[in-house]
Amino acid sequence: MAKNILDTIVEQKRVEVLKSKRVCPLSKLGSFESYRRKANVIAFPEASEKPGIIAEFKRQSPSRGLIHPDADPVEVATAYDAAGVSAMSVLTDQSFFGGSLMDLKRVREACPRLVLLRKDFIIDPYQLHEASAYGADMVLLIAAILDQREVEELALEAASLGLNTLFEVHHKGELEKYHKEIKFVGVNNRDLKTFKVNTGRSHELIGAFPPGVVPVSESGLSDPEEIMRLSKAGYSLFLMGENFMKEKDPGAACQRFINKI
Repeated sequence: MAKNILDTIVEQKRVEVLKSKRVCPLSKLGSFESYRRKANVIAFPEASEKPGIIAEFKRQSPSRGLIHPDADPVEVATAYDAAGVSAMSVLTDQSFFGGSLMDLKRVREACPRLVLLRKDFIIDPYQLHEASAYGADMVLLIAAILDQREVEELALEAASLGLNTLFEVHHKGELEKYHKEIKFVGVNNRDLKTFKVNTGRSHELIGAFPPGVVPVSESGLSDPEEIMRLSKAGYSLFLMGENFMKEKDPGAACQRFINKI
């Protein structure tokens, strides 16, 4: 069977993690100022309030190529924070998204109260310790690249570090991998294998979520009216990146969008 882009990314990530462990072992990560710091808690809105936005910082993507290659994470983060986002997602994958852990570190230092999600392809507990060391409050676990045992191991390790977990699924079957330690469950409207977007996926899955989790709709979102429909369906948070990052001033674009909703 031919490899898809997700397979290629995970294969590359395994190589990167091995290199990172040699360059910066756990003992060294433990000396970082942010390591095991008390994480910021995301303040998601009640159903009666406006939807919460997790605004993303990314320079490029496999599906769109270069989006905003010269964007400065601190400038964008400061503007997102001023716009009133609920959290900020920082892409830390270098090979496919042009990000880095230093982007995360710089944003943490510039915006100490902003809730930060490390968005990457997490396949090893070591990456959770990296996330903590560089200032993340949350991490992303993608069901499509993990089995149930791995989800449990990573969710428990994240919790031990004081990190919240956003568990990303694409179809109902992946919800079977959910672990009770996870508080946030997201539906990615973009198929990571084909890159096709279908926001109907979020509508379809909202009724299948485990009780007590915070529902998040992710990717392919640009229409304020669709955000409001999904909000009425039960979603509290919306992860958006490309819609803002494609603009010259992502922060201003985010502010305009929040004003509309």
